[in-house]
Amino acid sequence: MTGRFQVSRQWERIGEFWVTEEASADLTDFKSDRRNYKISLWDPNTNGVRYLKALLYDRATRLGPEEWEKVRRIRNREVGNPNTVRVDGQSVCMDYLQAVLELGFIEKEVDLTGGNVVEIGAGYGRTCHAMLSNHDLSSYWIVDLRNTLLLSRRYLREVLDDGQFAKVRFVENDSIDTALGSERFDLAVNVHSFTEMTPATVQDYLDLIDSRCAAFFVKNPVGKHMDKTMDGHPEGEEAVRMALETGPLRQVLDIHDSEAVRAAVPEFVSAYRPGDDWTCVADGQGVPWSYFWQALYKKDGGAL
Repeated sequence: MTGRFQVSRQWERIGEFWVTEEASADLTDFKSDRRNYKISLWDPNTNGVRYLKALLYDRATRLGPEEWEKVRRIRNREVGNPNTVRVDGQSVCMDYLQAVLELGFIEKEVDLTGGNVVEIGAGYGRTCHAMLSNHDLSSYWIVDLRNTLLLSRRYLREVLDDGQFAKVRFVENDSIDTALGSERFDLAVNVHSFTEMTPATVQDYLDLIDSRCAAFFVKNPVGKHMDKTMDGHPEGEEAVRMALETGPLRQVLDIHDSEAVRAAVPEFVSAYRPGDDWTCVADGQGVPWSYFWQALYKKDGGAL
């Protein structure tokens, strides 16, 4: 029997450096330290992309045929070398998976055909890309900071065709009144940027939406979190303090507690309502993130 059931070289090393004789002496934190990361889990500190792709893959397998058709219509998604997974021969990244889910949420309440859309804080432009690829919009206006507009303009010029790109208008945040003129919009969009603005600035944008828009889609966190184990606060405590000062919802909560998140939803729906004559016609979790919520509001009386 000697030699038949020998330990592998790999586990010899694990037994020497991680799961040692002393490893069982104190079980206080063993499920969240390197001992368990060698037995049961991959270390999240060094396997972030592995976990991102696992989450992405799981959510992508739940997409229906109509959602995959939306994904396929969005050409040039590979620009920028995103982290992707493949399901049944079709690749998708987390950004465009979310864009398709958001678009499906909006479509249930808003007819986008020929629509005039304004997005406040567009990032690199994935929502614009997804909408113009799936709907014949009249125009798509992006309001953002100058440097971010440089990025979204470059990206959208790369991924959109000439006809689509011609519909995009880029507006710097400090020239909104002049640039927008008398424009009215069928839909306003904000995805994960109101939470990073001062409360006064958010209110100014909500006032703008109230006066110029017929519908409003928002997707943002329901509150703040202070769980340092998630990222180690790599930008320092001052960055954390600045983050806690922004957005209309600054309550600190356990973002991975479903009851805590649900309890924060009514305040979310109220905080992002643009005005008294607006009705929230739909809301729900902004999957896959536990603490993101999305809502669709319509101005009473219909289009402007």
